[in-house]
Amino acid sequence: MPRYRFGDFILSPRRRLLVREGREQPLIPRYFDLLVFLVEHRHEAAHRRDIFDRVWSDVVVSDSALSQAIRTIRRTLGDDSREPQFIRTISRHGYRFVYSEVVEEEDDQSWPSSEPAAQPPATGERAIDAFEPLLQTISRRAANADEEEQQREAAELLHAMGTAEALRRLGSRPGHASARALLRDSRWESAGAGGVPILSEPAPVATAQALVRLRLRRAARIVAGRWAGASVGAGLAGAAAGAMGGLILAALPGSAAPFALAAVLAVIGWCCGAAGGAGVAAGLSIAEAVTRSQRTLAVIAGASIGGGVVGFAVEWLGGATLASLVGVSVEIGGGIEGFAIGAAAGLGYAIATARIEGGLPAPRGAARARMAALTAVACGLAALLLTAAGRPLVGGTIHAIAQASAGSKATLNPLGRLVGESNFGPVSRAVIAAGEGAVFGLGLALGLTYRR
Repeated sequence: MPRYRFGDFILSPRRRLLVREGREQPLIPRYFDLLVFLVEHRHEAAHRRDIFDRVWSDVVVSDSALSQAIRTIRRTLGDDSREPQFIRTISRHGYRFVYSEVVEEEDDQSWPSSEPAAQPPATGERAIDAFEPLLQTISRRAANADEEEQQREAAELLHAMGTAEALRRLGSRPGHASARALLRDSRWESAGAGGVPILSEPAPVATAQALVRLRLRRAARIVAGRWAGASVGAGLAGAAAGAMGGLILAALPGSAAPFALAAVLAVIGWCCGAAGGAGVAAGLSIAEAVTRSQRTLAVIAGASIGGGVVGFAVEWLGGATLASLVGVSVEIGGGIEGFAIGAAAGLGYAIATARIEGGLPAPRGAARARMAALTAVACGLAALLLTAAGRPLVGGTIHAIAQASAGSKATLNPLGRLVGESNFGPVSRAVIAAGEGAVFGLGLALGLTYRR
């Protein structure tokens, strides 16, 4: 594997080092990978899509993440976006490494000694002049997206100069809560950044609120896309399961159900799956976008709350509709089921994926299949436990409504005969419920991690 010399820099992909005049220049792993990609493809302009596929292949991020990465690399190289020496922005396309004298050589044992990059002094008049303008920048309220990016760049510079000193100088000046939140969030993209505590500092509640708002705002587009994808995925899974169940029910000997029931159950499956998927995915994605620690617990809680809220809404609306329109009063699954299935989906997803800085996980290939399978198994097991506790899911609710409605042909008793029961008994209920949960989890997981 070769290494590259350009200007005062040596870039070694094998050793994962960027060295300038014997001093190592720190970059977080993804930013290092981006620089390597641009240098390797220096003879052409790299499209944004190709960059995302190469550098962020396992995660969904917004365009601002790429802009931030380029900005950090330029700062490390001492480059100027207005008169670029190394990286040029190609409008509506991407970026290109434009330094003409790149020497490609074997990365052998001969390697100049490297030292950590020197840090600017943290005391004295020079430090005051360096810190204060940046602290003023991150302490004021941003009026637009451009100012938000300027604030983030200022926060990254403060981390490079010294996180502890920046926090000491920040103190409790006006705007310190939002500034501390920005420093806390940007430390994940700043190599060598120190810790940014919240609870032990002034105004911890205001800082936490500012941090949540900041992360939600930056992740809004990603969260919206995942919410929509999961809703569609779970809806399609529900429609397929409903249609298949209706066809099987209509084809069984002794069944009075018409084949048209398959279309009806497909619509019901779509509505239930889409609504449940939207709730679970919204809670899960928001929790994952906001949290940086205790990810598993946060994802489980978020998915459970999202599923429960939607479940209770569906339970109330469904019960009121049946009672008002047809005078039928039956127990309808919803809130408790939403909490349980949501928690199971969150658990399966969290176990199968790792926290990724700067975005939300989007595994591919076999990793995505394993994640979907684990989520499906978790949801299927949760559905079994709910059935054992006497809680109805979609199939059980449809059967209860059919039994309470005169002349209904949608009872699921014929399905019970497939497993040796005289009617829709505990075994057939368990089988149907487990299938419902597994199919829902599968569709949810695949939709949640679909890359557009």
